[in-house]
Amino acid sequence: MTFNFNQENDLMIIQFEGDLIGEENGPEIIESVNNTLNNNITKCAIDISQVRYINSSGIGVLITILTKFRNKGGEVILVNPSDHVKKLLVITKLNAIFAIVDDLDQAKKELNK
Repeated sequence: MTFNFNQENDLMIIQFEGDLIGEENGPEIIESVNNTLNNNITKCAIDISQVRYINSSGIGVLITILTKFRNKGGEVILVNPSDHVKKLLVITKLNAIFAIVDDLDQAKKELNK
C-alpha cells in the first residue's frame, strides 16, 4: 500500500492506494495524522478510491484517524470508496459513522460548511 498526505489551506488530503492493511503502515500514518493535528488542521478528506481491500487493522486505522480529528473538533470524510469497500463499510456499519462522498470537490464543500 502507498499513501500520500497533501495539505490544501486548512484541509489535509490523505490518498491511499492498494490494500489498506494497518499492521504495516498504521503507526506511520497515525504519526502523520498527529503532526497534521499539531499544526491546527482539523479537516481531513481520505481518498480511498484506489483501495482494493481493507482488513480489520485497516478499519482500525480509519477509526483512529476519525477519532483523533473529532477529538480536536474536526471532521473526516471518506472519498469515493470502491463497491467492495462500500459493502464492507455497510456491513461494519461504519457508513453511519463516516461521511462518504463521491469526489474530492464534494468533500471540500462539505468540510467547509
